[in-house]
Amino acid sequence: MPDINKLLEQNDAGFKRYTGIRKTTFKAMLEAMQQHEAAKTKSGRPSELRLEAQLLLALTYWREYRTLYHIGMDFGIHESSASHMVRKVEDILIKSGQFDLPKKLPRGDV
Repeated sequence: MPDINKLLEQNDAGFKRYTGIRKTTFKAMLEAMQQHEAAKTKSGRPSELRLEAQLLLALTYWREYRTLYHIGMDFGIHESSASHMVRKVEDILIKSGQFDLPKKLPRGDV
């Protein structure tokens, strides 16, 4: 799994080069995800990855268009879990209304 702390230590240009977004945008996205998690009334099975890693996983998918199998391998999870995480992050960010994401993102089952 990529070292998130090391990535956050990069300057803004290096961070953007890796993720495709600025650090400030990453922090705003992370805050939206944290607010969503805090507002949840039901608790389910906890995720295998911290919110930062989930967001980075989705950004990696959007940025590089690698297969979810390969991304899952990098993050130490199954590809179906990676798929669910990408979808979850997309849904949270779209519902927050703070980010310019299309309402309907392409699904992997074409």
